[in-house]
Amino acid sequence: MSFQIKQIQDSENNLKVVEIFNDRSFAKIVLNQGASLQELTLNSVPLIQDLHPLEYQETYASSILFPFVSRVKDGKYWFNGKEYHLETNNASENSALHGFVYNKQFKIIAQKATSEKALVVLEYIETNLTKGFPYTYSIQLTYTLTKASLDVQVEVMNTSNSVFPFTIGWHPYFFSDDLYSSILKFDSDKQVAFDDNLITKEIVDFKNKGAIEIKEQQLDNCFLLNSNKVEFVTPNYTLRIRSSSNNDFLQVYTPPKKNTIAIEPVTGISNSFNNKIGLRELKPKDAYRISWQLKVE
Repeated sequence: MSFQIKQIQDSENNLKVVEIFNDRSFAKIVLNQGASLQELTLNSVPLIQDLHPLEYQETYASSILFPFVSRVKDGKYWFNGKEYHLETNNASENSALHGFVYNKQFKIIAQKATSEKALVVLEYIETNLTKGFPYTYSIQLTYTLTKASLDVQVEVMNTSNSVFPFTIGWHPYFFSDDLYSSILKFDSDKQVAFDDNLITKEIVDFKNKGAIEIKEQQLDNCFLLNSNKVEFVTPNYTLRIRSSSNNDFLQVYTPPKKNTIAIEPVTGISNSFNNKIGLRELKPKDAYRISWQLKVE
């Protein structure tokens, strides 16, 4: 069966959906929830599922995190000698959380389906100056689905007249039939130590190099990676996650949802706008590109 692309208006839930599929693979993208990937099956293996009863506004499931990942303490930061105040959308911790893109509406600007793969190119253009981030930008997402893989490519362009700071990441949650017996493998010897509000305190040694056995752990951890590869090994499948960017960071989180884990490739850490760890700058009219590939075996 050749790949197909279908647009669906879910009026009951007020969702604008794009589905990409063939007889073995399926991807569901919600355009008005930041073009987030809400369901994914590769080679008949379900990897990403609806997190109901958890709400998207609480989970940020599969959202693109931009212009900052994780938290900015008190929503305040300094850049080029000036103090900025972001909206503190995480009221319980008095922090700004996960950027501005997660709830934006993207539009389809290109699509193509063949017998081997399908892709959609989605775009959001920010023309307003956001509180605490007075810059404009555009984001293009390209989702490419094959029988056994998904590529997520992101291009951010600075359309304003000033350089701006940023980090970027992706927040997917993966399903395992038996999370207790699943293992995360990655190359790291450092991790982030957080305070009670998950704001970075310091970088410390990670003694369990190479692997984390999930078991009964409640995780909300961030690791400094020495490579661009992560493996999620479950009793039923092995998922390989590869980033086009080397030596970035990995955020891992177990939500209050059985057999589910967030495995998040990110280019910065909590409070990067202040501690500068992983922080990048984008000049006017310049573009930044990054991609993440999922491959199931």
